[in-house]
Amino acid sequence: MDVVQFGPIPTPAVALLAHSMRADLGVMISASHNPYFDNGIKLFGPDGYKLSDEDELKIEALLGQDIPLAASKDIGRARRIEDARGRYIHAVKASFPADLRLDGLKIVVDCANGAAYQVAPSALWELGATVIAIGVGPNGTNINDGCGSTAPLLLQETVVSAGADIGIALDGDADRLIVVDEKGQVVDGDQIMALIAANWARAGTLRGGGLVATVMSNLGLERFLGDLGIALERTKVGDRYVLERMRTGGFNVGGEQSGHMILSDYATTGDGTVAALQVLAALIRTGKPASEVLHQFDPVPQLLKNVRFTGGKPLDHADVQRVIAQAEVELDGCGRLVIRPSGTEPVIRVMAEGDREEQVRDVVDRICAAVERVAT
Repeated sequence: MDVVQFGPIPTPAVALLAHSMRADLGVMISASHNPYFDNGIKLFGPDGYKLSDEDELKIEALLGQDIPLAASKDIGRARRIEDARGRYIHAVKASFPADLRLDGLKIVVDCANGAAYQVAPSALWELGATVIAIGVGPNGTNINDGCGSTAPLLLQETVVSAGADIGIALDGDADRLIVVDEKGQVVDGDQIMALIAANWARAGTLRGGGLVATVMSNLGLERFLGDLGIALERTKVGDRYVLERMRTGGFNVGGEQSGHMILSDYATTGDGTVAALQVLAALIRTGKPASEVLHQFDPVPQLLKNVRFTGGKPLDHADVQRVIAQAEVELDGCGRLVIRPSGTEPVIRVMAEGDREEQVRDVVDRICAAVERVAT
């Protein structure tokens, strides 16, 4: 088995190259949007899509077996591809409308001291933008540290102080995108999906009759899309599940409120840079300031709280179920309730949203209190 090495490059670049180079497997080592010590592994098949849960479980099972070691000379050869970044930049630029340029736009891009620190600024500059790049000094430990899509304050300040037209924040492996308008206001994934879906629907290029988001996306997004005749399909949390539904339903736009953006016409996984170019295309075509283009709808009040527990299944307790049932009755027709255990830590996530902020806060507080009573 031969190994081709490249990097640091974004996660979507690994997916792209795994497919274009006809590899049997693509491997990305990344902390994603987390601190450097939370490095994980993302695996892609020959088609550029993430491996299924079943295949990943099979690989994990193999790791637990006592497999005899082999000498490297008996396994294969390793070589490095030096133009991997260039290949990815070319693909990213190809996703941008051929009749448009970024000339005249001043863009601040925050690369989170991560994998896109070279490719994202280069792609924007080559398309004509004036680029101010921050978060482009990775040292191995500062990824996502006070920068990137999960910490946009520095980007907000830089956009305003530099008089930029727009700010773009990626996460450490560049599969997430958050945008900041010229006034320093943050635009989340829901607003970005709304913008892209509405534009593509008008252009006749939106497939599947709608878009795919998770249960965490704001009710305001659903109402906005409904007014345009665009369906919103929800999945459980995780870009993997969004993509699965996109593939089975023939959708070409999907994502998460957190900023994962999947545009399957151009990528087989989330790609923050590709999504950013679609946002910039909309900005150029309207000729309006970002603050007038990016805020597509008014989100309804939404509150998320986490309740830590030490063991057992608090959500199965009769008292908790009673409080949840009452909350669902109260929110019926005017809001939504999502309660789920975290997949990575011992906490229950309680999210409610609705037209009345006071009611939303009251519902979340009552459910959290009920969970705390049985979880301690």
